[in-house]
Amino acid sequence: MEVIREAPLIRYLRWAKKFVKFVILSLLCASFAILLMILYLRSQPLPEAFIKQTTTIYAANGEVLDTMHRGENRIIVPISEIAPSLIDATIAIEDRTFREHYGFDWRRLVKAAYIDVIHMDLEQGASTITQQLARNLYLSLDKTWDRKIKEALLTIQLELNYSKDAILGMYMNQIYYGHSAYGAQAAAQTYFGKDAKDLTVAESAMLAGIPKGPSYYSPFIDFERAKSRQKLILDAMVRDGAITEKQAEQAFAEKLHLKERKTEAAVERAPYFRDYIANLVKNKYGIDEELFIHGGLKIHTTLDPVMQKKAEEIVAANLPKDNPNLQVALVAMDPNTGYIKAMVGGRDYKQSQYNRVLGKRQPGSSFKPVMYLAALQNGYTPLTMMKSEPTVFTYDGNKQYIPSNFGGRYANAMINMREAIKTSDNIYAVKTIDFLGPQKVVEQAQKLGIESPLLAVPSLALGTSPVSPLELNTAYAAIANKGEAVKPIAITSIEDSQGNVLVEEKPVKTPAADPVAAALLTNLMQSVFDRGGTGYRVAGELNRPVAGKTGSTDYDAWLSGFTPQLVSTVWIGYDKNQKVDDVKEGYLSKKIWAQFMEAALKDQPPTLFDMPAGVVSVYIDPHSGKLATENCPDPQLFYFASGTEPQEYCTDHLPANQAPTPLKPPDTSSFWQRMGSWWKPGE
Repeated sequence: MEVIREAPLIRYLRWAKKFVKFVILSLLCASFAILLMILYLRSQPLPEAFIKQTTTIYAANGEVLDTMHRGENRIIVPISEIAPSLIDATIAIEDRTFREHYGFDWRRLVKAAYIDVIHMDLEQGASTITQQLARNLYLSLDKTWDRKIKEALLTIQLELNYSKDAILGMYMNQIYYGHSAYGAQAAAQTYFGKDAKDLTVAESAMLAGIPKGPSYYSPFIDFERAKSRQKLILDAMVRDGAITEKQAEQAFAEKLHLKERKTEAAVERAPYFRDYIANLVKNKYGIDEELFIHGGLKIHTTLDPVMQKKAEEIVAANLPKDNPNLQVALVAMDPNTGYIKAMVGGRDYKQSQYNRVLGKRQPGSSFKPVMYLAALQNGYTPLTMMKSEPTVFTYDGNKQYIPSNFGGRYANAMINMREAIKTSDNIYAVKTIDFLGPQKVVEQAQKLGIESPLLAVPSLALGTSPVSPLELNTAYAAIANKGEAVKPIAITSIEDSQGNVLVEEKPVKTPAADPVAAALLTNLMQSVFDRGGTGYRVAGELNRPVAGKTGSTDYDAWLSGFTPQLVSTVWIGYDKNQKVDDVKEGYLSKKIWAQFMEAALKDQPPTLFDMPAGVVSVYIDPHSGKLATENCPDPQLFYFASGTEPQEYCTDHLPANQAPTPLKPPDTSSFWQRMGSWWKPGE
């Protein structure tokens, strides 16, 4: 039987037909698989990426007080605020087909893959801008096949989820430019001291060349090498039609003005205040450290840079250089809002970061106004008389307390509240708290804003319970604010990197004392700077009405006081148990306070303290405590709550059978008469 063999051509045709079918089927399957993968990747969210951004702290006037980045300085800006020349330069040198491809430059990729296979290593790179973004946002820089595959998938996801401009904007804010500068904005500020939107073509070409090797191409490190790289980028921009040859020549010839790099560390501005801000952000507002340092927050504060600078200069000028252990604390607030305007927590932040504005020390006699405010609301008047003499006080049944006046000096006569405040008489103070009951003073202090625990004992009148300068300053602010307490505010608002307001603080006033009593106390506290007062030594440095109170212990020296616009507290002492020399070192608290108040308010005219409704003024004979007449040799103007002023006239100085002729008090509604009364010598 004959076997008929199939022609070779027919056999080849059949084999080719099967192969074509296989190829077509394979392409269809591959296309379907690719489509499924694209649909899957499109449906999957991209991994969460935390882009580290620089947090900025602003002073009250908008000046940048500090930036927080810990080695990764990044300020994210929209692509519309980046110079087009920098964008063009970046595309020209990094990925010239960026706007045409879908995440991969296949020609560069094939070439790089060929070289990698030949060398059996991942030596060559052909990363597009999208690939670089995927790697920087989500992956490590390890050169492994696993990382390459993940990078490819993430690149596809980025292209599927974002527009080209969005990808470019993320890339321009992510890329590293050296010297801790991440992103175009931080780079522009670091190298040229300007915003990214204001860069010239020459500056843009210089910056675009740095990411290739941030330390190698930095103009700070090797300017000539950076210029060579700039020329390469300008040529690439000409090639792509971004600029003309003439523009490239002009840009290359342009003299670049690099920002001066300071070799010495810059003097830190308000370092204690910045630490206080950091503490508030994390502990009061609950913002974690990572978000605070790297979250791109905008923190707006109340600090007045001018006042702060003056405070630091005055402290530095007055503290003795030969006694580096003597420390200081100064805090100033606006009494109407509670806004903290200045804060000095020590003499040298580099030596000690401990903020003494927040440390607790015995306030001494500077606590007395808190007690006298309670007294004026509980039956006392400015003319309440008590005898200043050595006295033994008994409390809690059989306990004894024996206070003494400074230097053992006593009037041994009846004195009024003004004289007691003026001379800081301790006997008068303890008699007052004995009358009120210590618990009533504790309650008054708490209403004024003192949160530290206070012992309800007679010695509280002399400031034996420790408080911080900030607390005492807050209490004085309430007195200055006619009895309305305000909480100290250092941060007005915090915004996140998207502009969302996370924190907003506004002044809130809380009634803490009768406004008439607060006004009367303010008037009495002005006597501290009169002749014979404990603050008289610095009266010559003050050119405006002020009210205040000094305080001293063996280890502390204080002065707290205010004008209608500003309240400040100064403490002087040692961190360890070392006594303060009241004559030399204690005086510094008064001197620093007076100089600071004058310097801080230099550009503001003197302002008188207003008296609220319900206050009357009369002339008093200080010896008899009665209404003064024309015959009284030393009449003094006193203010009283209406109805509590004396009604009888002094007759001690009248000639026989002569009726008293009362002295007419000044018109308190007249600004000029009141001003004249203030400036009257001896008042």
